[in-house]
Amino acid sequence: MNMTFLQELFNSITQRDALLRRRQGEVTTPDHAQLIRACHALLESDGEASSIALASRALAMYRQLGEAERWRFFECLADEFAAEPTHIDRAYSAYREVRNNANLQALFDACEPRRQELFRRLNLASNGTYELVRMREDLLGLLRERPRSDGIELNAIDADFAHLFGSWFNRGFLMLKRIDWNTPASILEKIIRYEAVHEIQDWDDLRRRLDARDRRCFAFFHPAIGDEPLIFVEVALCKGLPDKIQPILSGESAGETDIDDPEAADAAAFFGISNCQTGLRGISFGNFLIKQVVQELKQELPQLKYFVTLSPVPGFSQWLADRRTDEKLPEELRHALETLDTPDWHRDKARSDRLKAIIKPLAARYLVEEKNARGLPLNPVARFHLGNGAELKRINWLGDVSSKGLKQAEGLMVNYLYVLDDIERNHENYISKATVACSSEVRDLNRRARKMAKGDNLK
Repeated sequence: MNMTFLQELFNSITQRDALLRRRQGEVTTPDHAQLIRACHALLESDGEASSIALASRALAMYRQLGEAERWRFFECLADEFAAEPTHIDRAYSAYREVRNNANLQALFDACEPRRQELFRRLNLASNGTYELVRMREDLLGLLRERPRSDGIELNAIDADFAHLFGSWFNRGFLMLKRIDWNTPASILEKIIRYEAVHEIQDWDDLRRRLDARDRRCFAFFHPAIGDEPLIFVEVALCKGLPDKIQPILSGESAGETDIDDPEAADAAAFFGISNCQTGLRGISFGNFLIKQVVQELKQELPQLKYFVTLSPVPGFSQWLADRRTDEKLPEELRHALETLDTPDWHRDKARSDRLKAIIKPLAARYLVEEKNARGLPLNPVARFHLGNGAELKRINWLGDVSSKGLKQAEGLMVNYLYVLDDIERNHENYISKATVACSSEVRDLNRRARKMAKGDNLK
């Protein structure tokens, strides 16, 4: 019998059972203790049919918990459903005595927290995978607010989720789908809601992004969570590398990069990549998505030569603000940066040109040299694209003059170029040496920043 049918059948039975209990006057709002008992029952169940029904009931109970009860539930998961130390000690002793595969497997089994088996069984329920993704989203939210409670660490639970999701959302399970104006409205509504880079204002705005001949949009889906996109990318077909986002978003003329016919395009610009499921944070989809979309576009439009992003630079404005108080920088340079506080400074051409000569080199320094505690680029968008094997191609002055673009990066945008023959080499150099692949133009800007820091003239 079809497993999906069985899951739906027992989920329906569970829902009717809950409805019957409510009609009989039972307490309708469970607490964490009731849910924990349901989880123990699920782990003790040895029948597939009963496990599906118990998993559905447990997940339904979880969704009814308030924030405080969910926190207590996660505390119990950390405590009651951890690996058993005595079992680990016993298995380790056996492995030290006889180092064979059977004892090694027994040690692996003993080290695995019982939570992982609980999550696997909860996944039996209809829509169980998506409910577990939402459960991890709740956990991440709670961890942000209060990372510890009475000395109990909950990060181990998050690590369990990440471990399981890394397998469940393996690339082999992902389905790439083209999103266009004929896509079901239920999915289009989610595209509007999940757009994280350039907000979609309304349905007309969405249609401009999807229905024009020079636009493409692709998303990854997973069969276990239906029409919920995992990640999507928006693409503009153009001639040459675009340097401004406003013409792309508005549909207005972008000058030399404009095309009337997709066959005339020589570049595909990825201008928006949005992760849709907070509960899947840390599970890598973007690198697979870009590479597969490149293949799709090459098949449709073989004349395309350039695959490039038009990317934001979040965090650059804050980094730049910190430079104003850096006494290692020349006073003239710090004073020039203070003019960024002038309202509408970007509309004053003389002031804008003056700042351009200063800020673009500093942006190159920020993107190429500034590193985090792990020795990787400080900027998260740079880490993503450089880690995928792209090259930092160009820094675009006033590429995004929206309030958001000015606030996060003083209007800067960046082109990361994906050269198919160089992707693997760039990726390997980045992983092994944290090397930032960049163009000669960006290297020249970085050298200029070094001279500026030494007090060379700023003209």
